[in-house]
Amino acid sequence: MDKEKLLIVVDMQKDFVDGALGTKEAVAIVPPAVEKVKKEKEKGTSIWFTRDTHGEDYLQTQEGEKLPVPHCIQGTAGWEIIEELASYAETVIDKPSFGSLELARRVSEAGYREVELIGLCTDICVVSNALLIKAAAPEVRVSVDADCCAGVSPATHEAALLTMETCQVEVKRGQSEA
Repeated sequence: MDKEKLLIVVDMQKDFVDGALGTKEAVAIVPPAVEKVKKEKEKGTSIWFTRDTHGEDYLQTQEGEKLPVPHCIQGTAGWEIIEELASYAETVIDKPSFGSLELARRVSEAGYREVELIGLCTDICVVSNALLIKAAAPEVRVSVDADCCAGVSPATHEAALLTMETCQVEVKRGQSEA
């Protein structure tokens, strides 16, 4: 099966935007991310969402020990895709870790020529999934729209973008209107 483009919206969930782990940078990317999703939908682009998903035992996990802030607990309001994007979230992949092996496998099997990622957090989940996809589907063109991503901090956002560029992931800047 040969398809042109897939847009992956990574972890645009309440807890990462304005909830438990929200930042002003995450809030700032909501309008351009919504605009990008709308435009891609109008073009007929396939759109998949990922959702960081933890259980009630989060604080007892390795991640919870290193980041002791309960977030994205399955079934809570913070776990949900933000309201502005929820109506576009027809295909959602719940992932229990930063990167999703299931997402990478599904992308590899789907036959897309291009995969673009946007979302949160650039320096954790976006970079993890971009590199897993690049490894699983090395001939697929993988890109990230920097204007529709935010990291834990501006410095780590930029570091992740540099890491992705080094690994042959195209970083788009100033194109979120395109």
